[in-house]
Amino acid sequence: MKRYRASLALILIPLFLLLGHRSIAQYQPEPDSLPDNVLLEKQWALGALIHTNGWGLKFRYGKNRTALRLWMWEAEYSTYKSAKEIRVLNPYYTDSKSYIYGKVNSVSFLRAGTGLQYILNRKPYWGGVQLSILWMGGVSIGLAKPMYLYIIYPIGQYEYEIKEERYDPENHFAEDIYGRGSLLAGVLELNFHPGIYARSGLEFEFGNKNRRPKALEVGACLDFSPIGIPIMAYNPKQNLFLTLYLSFTFGKRYN
Repeated sequence: MKRYRASLALILIPLFLLLGHRSIAQYQPEPDSLPDNVLLEKQWALGALIHTNGWGLKFRYGKNRTALRLWMWEAEYSTYKSAKEIRVLNPYYTDSKSYIYGKVNSVSFLRAGTGLQYILNRKPYWGGVQLSILWMGGVSIGLAKPMYLYIIYPIGQYEYEIKEERYDPENHFAEDIYGRGSLLAGVLELNFHPGIYARSGLEFEFGNKNRRPKALEVGACLDFSPIGIPIMAYNPKQNLFLTLYLSFTFGKRYN
């Protein structure tokens, strides 16, 4: 009987060890790709940003020139709000809509450019933070969409009608404005202002997956439009647009 138990134990113990090893292997985390020190040639990233005058979305594509230098291409959409914008309501109508008094155009930018990213330090094999500095520039197009508002027109002693019209600071006054117009009003009247832009920033890449980079970036961006863009009534047209930004991106590295 003892010999039978010993034989059974010799059979079952290796079986349990084999099953346990397979179970542990199934639950092991995805192997880290950093220790192999393989330089992946290409990468892309998608991201969102907030800046001192609005928000934006961006896409980047890059290729390694050396172990520490990347040549980058980017496309970006970014809104822009004047520092003088104040949202108000018509106090004479309880159901009125908020709007920005004096704003004649809603402005945003489309950017396409290229530049260099230089890696200051690489992440250690267990992860950490990789610091890079970048310089980029290219062409930009300022998009100026005319502002439309709902205007009140009295048609009797106690009656009035509301019409959606393009804002005219010479004829539309605060007491006549019911509220902001529809979102798409003015799209067919877009004005295009070609120009150039330049940016400089610091990128902080974090995480322990070399093939799946995630990064925060802080920096400054300057747009220049030779043809000034009017934003607020009775204010000079703007040619320079400086913003400070913070962005988050995620993407992929590959060969």
